[in-house]
Amino acid sequence: MSSHRAKTGIQAFDNMISGGLIAGSANLIEGAPGTGKTTLAMQFIYNGIVKYNEPGLIITFEEFPQQFYHDALELGWDLRALEKEGMLRVIFSDPETTLHEIENPEGDFVSLIEEYDVKRVAIDSMTHFEYLTRDHYEVRDIERRFINALKREGVTSVLLKENDALLGQVPNSITSKTPFVVDTYILLRYVEVESAIRKALLILKMRGSQHDKDIRQYAITPTGIEVEETFEGHEGIMSGITHRKPQEAFMNVFGKK
Repeated sequence: MSSHRAKTGIQAFDNMISGGLIAGSANLIEGAPGTGKTTLAMQFIYNGIVKYNEPGLIITFEEFPQQFYHDALELGWDLRALEKEGMLRVIFSDPETTLHEIENPEGDFVSLIEEYDVKRVAIDSMTHFEYLTRDHYEVRDIERRFINALKREGVTSVLLKENDALLGQVPNSITSKTPFVVDTYILLRYVEVESAIRKALLILKMRGSQHDKDIRQYAITPTGIEVEETFEGHEGIMSGITHRKPQEAFMNVFGKK
């Protein structure tokens, strides 16, 4: 991997990861439905094109391209226009075909990456590779082969993964092997703070780079993901149900003297 950074274009998030994702790295974004995984991936691809002139490729196993076009347009991102300009491809495929085409140096997907000079790839989602076999070791081997093939092409990839864990539940990642294979592991979670549901972002690892260890709040706004401040004065964030730190609770009741 190079020292070049692939900026996401989300300033606060880029600051957390020392300026951006490492170019040529594989980066996992895991979270429950509705936490904004797809939005974050599209934002990474869109900003890469319009801000940094880095062509992108989105491979989806779940939604037809039309759904991506629609969802992106709601956020002000015209993916169709970028495709017409030759800066983006959105492809609906299946895990088996995608693995074969990426592993094969002469495969159609590899040819497409070379033809469009693709620098950024988003995969929605890695969860589907688990349907190819019930053998956990074989799944890990499939994921490793797929990620190594992406790295061979020198692209910076964002890999999405579903996690059914909601408030206070144990993440499925404990049994999943994908986090061990990737370079960066980003977890998105719902948390309860004072009887309200908020969203939390945590970077669990980033190989070859410094990164913030803080748990940050974030929001899905009409223009995309915005990373906000830490959960000041609270603890137990990753349990899903937070509580005030003892000193904060005391001050809240008795006030400052």
